[in-house]
Amino acid sequence: MPPLLQASGLTKIYGSTTALQSVSFQVDSGITGLLGPNGAGKSTAIKLFLGLIKPTSGSAEVMGEKPYKSVESRSRLGYMPEHDCLPGSVTAAEFLTHMAQVSGLPPSHARTRAADVLRHVGLDEERYRSIGEYSTGMQQRVKLAQALVHDPVLVLLDEPTAGLDPAGREEMLVLIRRTGKDFGISIVLSSHLMGDVERTCDRVILLDGGHVTEEGDVAQFTRETQTLYIDVDDRRDELVLSLKRRGMEPSIDGASVVVEDASDEQYDEIRDAIVEVDARLRRMAPRRHKLTEIFENNSE
Repeated sequence: MPPLLQASGLTKIYGSTTALQSVSFQVDSGITGLLGPNGAGKSTAIKLFLGLIKPTSGSAEVMGEKPYKSVESRSRLGYMPEHDCLPGSVTAAEFLTHMAQVSGLPPSHARTRAADVLRHVGLDEERYRSIGEYSTGMQQRVKLAQALVHDPVLVLLDEPTAGLDPAGREEMLVLIRRTGKDFGISIVLSSHLMGDVERTCDRVILLDGGHVTEEGDVAQFTRETQTLYIDVDDRRDELVLSLKRRGMEPSIDGASVVVEDASDEQYDEIRDAIVEVDARLRRMAPRRHKLTEIFENNSE
């Protein structure tokens, strides 16, 4: 089977601006993050896969077909745009039913599907209110619901947490993960927020300046290091001295005692040092890499 999305030497030029330059990558099943700063080319890539624009050169394929030549390939996609696009004067139930019918579902099936999807996104009790009365978080959920209502194979989400407060962002990310798990729908999450991608996605494609600079499993970029963080409630200085007597070179970072390049054999000695000074241990764990380090490495 061909990949869900395939970019091959994909280039898009607007006048004197090159949005994408000879980009090649593929998207398979699961949740993939399309990560990059504003202006990196993420929205352009999404529009190319949706068939809304044509490439200057190269190709963008959806399940083996060029979207601007195949209506069928576009019907397998759902799209949640970043910008406001909802009709404020109709109810969510009416809007979702209409969108389902536009996608080819018969009226009775469309109403049932609309109700099911609104229940999934947490708007079951609000479905008969006008969308114009909804909060920003509720409107984002309607936008997600319309991307799902025709049961696509893959949904493209463009900045799905835009405009949301921290609690609303977290709820949206949980909902996206649940969508992939419960519905079995693959997802591309386009975002400039590294934390959203790190918490939600299985794979990441990093776009910067119209180029793919990194790609791979999120776990590959957030793997554990050999730097050990030891959080204790008290006797931090005594613990540092005890570790030094055991041949280590610890340091203090805020509330943590840090041991670089901690080997498996040293874990027992660290435990003995904590017991020796009678420190109250709160947590001891290796540091994990973060996606922010991808940008730091690429800027060097």
